Amino acid sequence: MVNLLYQAKQLLRRYRVFPRKRLGQNFMIERFYLNLLIDYAELALEDIVLEIGAGLGFLTELLAKRADRVIAVEIDPRLVRVLRKRFRGMDNIEIVQGDILKLDIQGFNKVVSTPPYSISSHLFFWILNSTFSLAVLTFQKEFAARLTAPVGSDDYCRLSVMSYYKAWIELLDEVPKEAFYPPPEVDSVIVRIKPRETSPFKVENEEVFQNVVRALFTQKNKKVRNAAVLYFRERGLDKQEAQKLASELPFSEKKVRDLAPEDFGEIANEICKKNIL
Repeated sequence: MVNLLYQAKQLLRRYRVFPRKRLGQNFMIERFYLNLLIDYAELALEDIVLEIGAGLGFLTELLAKRADRVIAVEIDPRLVRVLRKRFRGMDNIEIVQGDILKLDIQGFNKVVSTPPYSISSHLFFWILNSTFSLAVLTFQKEFAARLTAPVGSDDYCRLSVMSYYKAWIELLDEVPKEAFYPPPEVDSVIVRIKPRETSPFKVENEEVFQNVVRALFTQKNKKVRNAAVLYFRERGLDKQEAQKLASELPFSEKKVRDLAPEDFGEIANEICKKNIL
């Protein structure tokens, strides 16, 4: 069995590709972890898998053996050329060139990827807003910690609240940076995401809820009555009116970082009642 580090260096040399840090091009070269991702995804022969950041195609190849079809998305045209030559004639691999955040990809039921870490936050929300049954990805260790951070902790943030509201999140095995070539600066974690069938609390308007969470967390160490002023000002209210409405909100004296996800929902619902969307 060909060593993947050797194979990666060969492919990069042959196609004259130099990994770009700006694009987060760190290729997983340990079969053990590639197979672990696939095992955690519980793939079946009828599954259609989305892979984000297909790179040199090491994971793509393994996925194609276990699933009905693989949609492999890659933004770098140099790597797309590598993928198309490598998988020429493999009918169950569809290679799509483009930025996943700007594409309308549908028809998949699972996501299995080692995506570029530079887009982790935007990608996570993209996935949460997609229709799928299970996703297994690698994220930087620090980013993964935010997904399940407890209320009041240093890592607790917008991601923590939206993760809790939208999905079941499991932090699984740690992946050392040496499992990638070139190695990133920090270790990674395999994260499994399963969408919730029902929300853990009622939200009147999901867009308002997301906007409230985003606005409040820009000032997470302030009291709600101070942080909420930003939300109201963004909607055209003058400072005095914004301050008055903010002081009338539930948990107005609590610090944002100490709000439970359900508390954000209650605040958003109160704002909906006031019809300030």
